[in-house]
Amino acid sequence: MSEPVPDPRSTRLLAEARTAVLATIDPDHRPRLVPICFVALDRSEGRPRWTEWPDLYTPIDEKPKAGSDPHALARLRDIVARPEVFVLVDRWNEDWTRLAWLRLRGTATVLEATDADAAVERERAIGRLRAKYPQYRDHDLSSRPLIRIAVDRASTWEASGQR
Repeated sequence: MSEPVPDPRSTRLLAEARTAVLATIDPDHRPRLVPICFVALDRSEGRPRWTEWPDLYTPIDEKPKAGSDPHALARLRDIVARPEVFVLVDRWNEDWTRLAWLRLRGTATVLEATDADAAVERERAIGRLRAKYPQYRDHDLSSRPLIRIAVDRASTWEASGQR
């Protein structure tokens, strides 16, 4: 079911998810999939929480990568060339009546550490990432790129069929 605005079940699934899968489009127009850690943040501190889809933030962290330059990562190159992305959040359970997924479409932007206009936004997102993932407390996220995904569309499914 397509959702122009979030419903309580979708927001709960998004809020509880520890990981997701980011899909970018490579130069040959094929999907490139990578698992991500993320946080979802409302676009305005003053707005009631999630009256529209929140923005998602995922870091380029210090886990081992193919190279030392984070800007050489394929996902960043893909986003610069084609900013439309998809994110899949799923809930797996051996009890298949509890299965669910949420597919989000949005526009990704690379927020650079050197971008003064994004400093407050980056600081807020990095703080929430470190709160959600204790592993990030020792990562130098402040000097590395951060991806923001402005969600504009969502589709969701639940095995129970109850909405």
